[in-house]
Amino acid sequence: MSTENLPQSPDQPSRKPRVAVVFGGRSSEHGISVVTAGAVLKAIDRTKYDVLPIGITADGRWALTADEPDRMAITDRRTPNVAELAESDEGGVVLPVDPANREVVYSEPGSVPKALGEVDVVFPVLHGPYGEDGTLQGLLELSGVPYVGSGVLASAVGQDKEYMKRVFTSFGLKVGPYMVIRPREWESHESAARKRIVDFAGEHGWPLFVKPARAGSSIGITKVDDLSGLDEAIAEARSHDPKILIEAAVRGREIECGVLEFEDGPRASVPAEIPPPDTHAYYDFEAKYIDSTPGVVPAPLTDEETAEVRRLAVEAFEAASCEGLVRADFFLDEDGEFVINEINTMPGFTPISMYPQMWQATGIGYPELVDRLVQAALRRPTGLR
Repeated sequence: MSTENLPQSPDQPSRKPRVAVVFGGRSSEHGISVVTAGAVLKAIDRTKYDVLPIGITADGRWALTADEPDRMAITDRRTPNVAELAESDEGGVVLPVDPANREVVYSEPGSVPKALGEVDVVFPVLHGPYGEDGTLQGLLELSGVPYVGSGVLASAVGQDKEYMKRVFTSFGLKVGPYMVIRPREWESHESAARKRIVDFAGEHGWPLFVKPARAGSSIGITKVDDLSGLDEAIAEARSHDPKILIEAAVRGREIECGVLEFEDGPRASVPAEIPPPDTHAYYDFEAKYIDSTPGVVPAPLTDEETAEVRRLAVEAFEAASCEGLVRADFFLDEDGEFVINEINTMPGFTPISMYPQMWQATGIGYPELVDRLVQAALRRPTGLR
């Protein structure tokens, strides 16, 4: 969809597409979302697009925020938050629910609502539940506003690690051993659920990884080396999500690959390898974002291995009906096979994140990457497609 095809009234001069960058949110990944938004706001071409930053506070209020990306960085090992950036403690931004009207409105108690203009595309850089999981995508579908990234189904599948693995298995992609404990099972039959986990460890061996089933950025994950650490790991995972996933360790190398939607379909980037961090038990939140453990780009793989992981990354993208972008995470196991661990439909997108680094090595820099994602969203209609 080109700029000249954007809806215009007869007496309205041509204007640049307006991009609403929506960030923050109610999940435990709020801070990383703010950091991602800062990077996108810095990179987006202001000569080509008008930009409207909209932050969602941790309690769910949509706030008009300052367009000051330098304030959206990790400082003293602390992530930023939307409340610090909001122009008001009470004002709220409202998206239209009428597909014929894309006018965004801002209101404060006791004041006349103020129109902020039409939004042509939303760039939702939210991570985790209430943003990356199909909920925001459903709202935007109802509003008729195009948006960057996957639709409702793919976003939901990409967020729920259980159903993600079920989809991949049905398409013939290899996944590692796992099990799921649902909320009702834990609340009604805790001892039986714990025994199932212990039996799983007996079959597949320690260590296990205990995870929230619907979270990201390695938040809430614990590597459990023996039975003594199990209860604490379950409590930590359940503090983020009442549904938890238990995975057996896959022994091998961690390999990631980016997928980006082009005009002729999805293509894969050169892959990266995540080496075991020196000061962390595994590639956890602090290793990723605070200590910035570097990945190796491109991954030191054979030509055949590189071609295979790129093929599998696109296959995973298609299997989950993804759009826009995906980061696909694999293990190259001891038998030389790629085991898919997960996909992220809105991967970490800070300048140090692996997704933009992989595309940089493939020949697409950060500003061009942002532009391609916005253009892909403008080409794509809302609704069934």
